[in-house]
Amino acid sequence: MRNPGFTVLLFLSLSLGMMPHLAKGQGHNSDNYIDISRIELVKPIKAYISSASLGKYESLEKKYGSIQFFPGSILKSPIPNEYITRRVVLKFKICNTSDSTVSAWYFPGYFFKEIQLYKADSDQLQPLPSVSPPGKIELSCKKIVLPAHDSMTILAEMLPLKTYINSLEPVLIHLHYLKSFISVHRISVRTENVITYIFCGLLMMMVLFSLANYLQGGGNEFLYYSGYAFFTGFMLFLKALLNLSTSLFSMYMESYLDFIMQGAGILFYMAFMKKFLETKTKHRFLNYLYNGGILMLIFSLLLYSYAYYFTDNFSLQNNTENLTKVLLIAMIVIFLLYSFRRRSDRLLWYLFWGNLCLFIFSLFSQFSVLFNNLFLDISAVLNQGIFYYELGLFLELVFFLLGLSYKNRQQLIVETQEKEKLIAENKLMEYEKELAVLKAQQQERERISADMHDELGSGMTVIRLMSEIAKNKLQDQTPSEIDKISESANEVLNKMNAIIWSMNSSNDTLDNLVFYIRAYALEYFENTPVQCEINIPSYIPQQELAGDKRRNIFLSVKEALNNILKHANASKIIIDFIFAPVLQIKIKDNGTGIDSARLRQFGNGLKNMAKRMESAGGSFKIEKNNGTLVVLELPY
Repeated sequence: MRNPGFTVLLFLSLSLGMMPHLAKGQGHNSDNYIDISRIELVKPIKAYISSASLGKYESLEKKYGSIQFFPGSILKSPIPNEYITRRVVLKFKICNTSDSTVSAWYFPGYFFKEIQLYKADSDQLQPLPSVSPPGKIELSCKKIVLPAHDSMTILAEMLPLKTYINSLEPVLIHLHYLKSFISVHRISVRTENVITYIFCGLLMMMVLFSLANYLQGGGNEFLYYSGYAFFTGFMLFLKALLNLSTSLFSMYMESYLDFIMQGAGILFYMAFMKKFLETKTKHRFLNYLYNGGILMLIFSLLLYSYAYYFTDNFSLQNNTENLTKVLLIAMIVIFLLYSFRRRSDRLLWYLFWGNLCLFIFSLFSQFSVLFNNLFLDISAVLNQGIFYYELGLFLELVFFLLGLSYKNRQQLIVETQEKEKLIAENKLMEYEKELAVLKAQQQERERISADMHDELGSGMTVIRLMSEIAKNKLQDQTPSEIDKISESANEVLNKMNAIIWSMNSSNDTLDNLVFYIRAYALEYFENTPVQCEINIPSYIPQQELAGDKRRNIFLSVKEALNNILKHANASKIIIDFIFAPVLQIKIKDNGTGIDSARLRQFGNGLKNMAKRMESAGGSFKIEKNNGTLVVLELPY
C-alpha cells in the first residue's frame, strides 16, 4: 500500500553540494561499519549511508570512478518526481567480527523494481550474486554473504517504482527474521485490510443487486452503477490483497493500475448520475457538467497511460493524476452547490448528502496521507487514508440506496397512474365501441320499424280493409274464412305495432312502457265483460329501458291478460305498477283462480312468461289468491 507505517526517506543527488531541503546527518563517520554478525532483528542503514544517483540507462560500472558520494541525509518527504525514474545508488560498509560466515538480507523499501548489489574495491566494482528470498516471499530483498573476520564496501543500485509515494528506507535484516519481518508489517495493516474486505463484499452485493435489477427490466443506470461498484471494489480488494507486497503485479497495481481502475469506476459513476437523474431533460447544467467530466477523465487516463508506457517523465504522470483529482473534487463541489440550491428535489437531495459525505471523508483521507500518524493516539486504523475513503464510499452508498428507494416509490406511483389511465382509456374505447354498436343497432331497429310500419303496416291495413268490404258486400252470405282473414289481419297488425314500438329507440324509457301497457290493457278489455282497473303512482322514475326488455315485459303482460280473458272467468282485473326498489307489475283478477289441474291448458304460456322475464333479467310468479295473482319483477 502507499504510505507505509514507518519510513526513513533519503534524497539522492549527483550534485557536488547538498540540496537545500536536505538536513545533513549528525555525527556521521564514513569509516564506520555495520557489523552484520551483531544484527539481532533489523538494523537501519541510515547512519552509514553515502549517496548518488544515475540516469536510467547509465552504467554504474563505467561511471563508478567518476561518481562522487556525499554523506547521506534524511529526507522528510517522498522522493521528488524528477528522481523517480533515475537509479538510486547507495554506498555503505559492513563487517563480520564473528568466527563464521554470516548472511543478512538487504531491504531498501517496498517500491524498487530492480536491485543489484556490488562489492567495491578501489575503483572497480564486482557484482554480487543476486539471491532473492526463497519460496513465495515477495519482498525486494537481496542476500549479502560475508566471510568471518571480513569487511566489505557495498554499492546498492536500485530503480524506484513510478509512484508518488516511493520512499527509501534501507535496512539489514537477520537471515532468519525475514518471515517475521514480513508478518510484523502485515499485522500492522491487518485491521485495515479486514475493513476493506468487508466493504468490498458490500460493493459486490451492490454489483449483483444492480445487475439483477438491470436484467429484470431496469434502466441502464443499474448497469452503470454495477460498473462503478465493480471497478471501485476490485481496486480496493487488490490494494488490500497486495498490501505491503513487492510482487511484479503489486508494483504494477501501485504504479499504474489503481488509478486506471479508479478512473474507470468514476466514468461509470458519471454515466450513472446522468441516467439516474435524467439530466438531459431535468438538469441540463449537470448534463453538461458530467459530459465535460467524462471527456476530461478519458483524456486524463490516456495521457496518464502515455506518460507511464512511453516516457520517463514521471512528473507528467504524477501531475496528470493530481490535476485530475483536483478537477474531480471541483466537480463534486459544483454538484453540491447545484444540489443545495435545488434541495426541494428529494432525489437530488439524497445524492447531495451522499456526495457531501464522500467529499468530506476524501479530505480526511488526504489529510491522513499528508500528515501521517495524525490520529495515532486514538487508533492505528484511523491513521490510514483508505479507511476514510471507504467510509465516505459507504455513506455515499447508503444515501444512494435511500435515493433509489425514493425513486422507485415515485416511479411506482407514476406507473400505477399511467396504468390506471391506460385502463380508463381502454374502457373508454370499449364504451365508445359499445355505444357505436348500440347506435348502429338502434339505427337498424329504427330502419326496420319504419319499413315495417310503411310496408307491412300498410299492407296489413289493406288486407283488413278489403276483408271488411267483402263482408259488407256479402252480408249474410259471408264465408267464415273472410272473418278469419279479418281477425288474423287485425291480430297481425296489433303484433306488428307492438314490435315496432319495442324496436323504436325513442321508446326506451320506463314511463313509455307503463303507458303503453296501460293503453293496450284498456283497449284489450274494451268490448269484453271484464272491467279493467289500472293503478299508476304519480311519480314514475326517469329510467332508460332497452327495447328487448320492454318487449319481453310487454309480451309477458299480454300473455297474462290473454289467460285471464280466456280461462279465468273473471269480471274484474286490477293492474298495479310499483317502482321501488324494483319495477313490479301485479296483475290480479277475481276469477276462479289457477289450480294444478288446469295448468296444462296454458302451461306453455306460463313457461314463455317465465323465460321472457328471465331473459330480461327479472322474475315471474303466479299464485291463487281469491282469484289469480301474477307478479312480474324487473330491477332497474
